[in-house]
Amino acid sequence: MTILAIGDIGAVDGMFHIGDEAMFDAAVQELTSRGASIVGLSSAPAESAERYGTPMLPRLGFAGLDRTALSARRARILAAARGEVALAPDDPARAVIEALDSVSGLLHAGGGNLASRWPVHLFERATLTELAVARGLPVVFTGQTLGPDLLGDDEALLRTAVAAATRFGAREPTTHALVTGWGRAARLGVDDASFLSPAAPPEAPPGVLVSLSGWYGGVAQEDGDAAIARLVDAAAAITGGPVVFHAHFGALEAGPRTARGDERVHDRIRALLTTASDAAPTGDTASAVALAQHAGLLITSRYHPAVFAAPAGTPVLALATDDYTRIKLDGVLGHWDGHRPVDLASLTGRDADPAAICAHVEAERTRIADRARERIDAHRARAATWWDDVAAVLTR
Repeated sequence: MTILAIGDIGAVDGMFHIGDEAMFDAAVQELTSRGASIVGLSSAPAESAERYGTPMLPRLGFAGLDRTALSARRARILAAARGEVALAPDDPARAVIEALDSVSGLLHAGGGNLASRWPVHLFERATLTELAVARGLPVVFTGQTLGPDLLGDDEALLRTAVAAATRFGAREPTTHALVTGWGRAARLGVDDASFLSPAAPPEAPPGVLVSLSGWYGGVAQEDGDAAIARLVDAAAAITGGPVVFHAHFGALEAGPRTARGDERVHDRIRALLTTASDAAPTGDTASAVALAQHAGLLITSRYHPAVFAAPAGTPVLALATDDYTRIKLDGVLGHWDGHRPVDLASLTGRDADPAAICAHVEAERTRIADRARERIDAHRARAATWWDDVAAVLTR
């Protein structure tokens, strides 16, 4: 049986987002290992088809539209699916509608993009769900973070889609509480990418691995850069190992070029360090997992570096910059009994003591590793049970 699956995937303009790809990668591996076939939706179908070895279709055509145009696009696609209007021959939604007539179910792969700040994803996932339900197909959302910003009509749009789903999986307690508060059952578990296989260990494992996004919330760029540089220097002094920066949103091609994505914030901070540092290429999900698992300490404001590091017992010093990042980081570290995230804003004040923060994490190294070992088998078993159920639901 064939499942139509959507994730926020596809390397556009040579830029690769490890976390988004990792969740789709995990879904493909889990479902194909249980006998299912996958047809995916991607922003770059040819690139994704080669990467995952599975057929790919373009997304529904919501990208780049404002809210008025999003609503009009959604209405037209739904009307076309009902046979009330005709889409242009080159309209990407035509292939998706046709695919829904020949698949056994729809999977929304894991992610945290269903929020008002990214309306394109809200409209696309809600439209896909309505198209599938109209055909009597089962729908599963797996590994989700919803919101926390759901403004105006966005909450009702998402709530309707979630209510129509056959199964819903949340990856942190805030989303689980939100969905159960809407009156539907939900599963709470670790992120779908938690057990991806790593590449070979790095030849020189980082003493401090740093993965950051450029989003500082309400903290001024200059203040945030300086605070993180002080923290990295303090961590390096304690671990004694090399400092390596790894862009989880970065260019696929290595070599000299203008910095893009996470490389831009990394370059700014590296220029402020008193400690020598290096940069690892963005690479792929497997190499990212290996880096995180073998690092002495991870400093990150991104979510998936923590997802990869925590199961291996790597200490994680997570930097929260707003409610959204705090919910995600608190969620992943809570699953493994790691350290609570530190607010970036708290590191910019006069009383901030980065050395003390790093020393506290270092003192907890053994406990963190022990707790990961204690929990990993149960988390892995619950994840396997979830995917057994998902595969059964979507391939009936």
